[in-house]
Amino acid sequence: MPAYEDDGDLTTIRVAQFLPHPPAKVWRALTEPELIAQWMMPGDFRLEVGHRYTMAALPRPNTEFSGTVEAEVLAYETERMLAVRWQDADRPDAVDWTITWTLEPEGRGTRLFLVHEGFDPDDPTQLMARKIMGGGWRSSVITALEAVLDAL
Repeated sequence: MPAYEDDGDLTTIRVAQFLPHPPAKVWRALTEPELIAQWMMPGDFRLEVGHRYTMAALPRPNTEFSGTVEAEVLAYETERMLAVRWQDADRPDAVDWTITWTLEPEGRGTRLFLVHEGFDPDDPTQLMARKIMGGGWRSSVITALEAVLDAL
């Protein structure tokens, strides 16, 4: 089970997980569109700063999420860090989140850190989104990522 660092900061989700795979392999899963589609959401991702793309998921009416994520690659360092911006396609002014993946070699594997920030602690809908997404990152998404890595 991934380590979840709840430091009381309602603006951020933090997850850390050891993966028994080298950083190069984890990096592939984070940056190759056909692999991303298997563990997160399908989309037209391209590893290029400034590249804008969309991803499709199930709508979540209780968090006012349309199901379509407008994303943009903000920064990356090959096999070390990837930062992307996420906004709801139907409500781009409602959320402005940054998801940063950091990879650190650890033994024969990789320690993967996720920081999902930009939640508005004064917005009950965003607090609900943080709760749901925090659970999703820690359980289903990381589990799906591990399955993709195991199959590579």
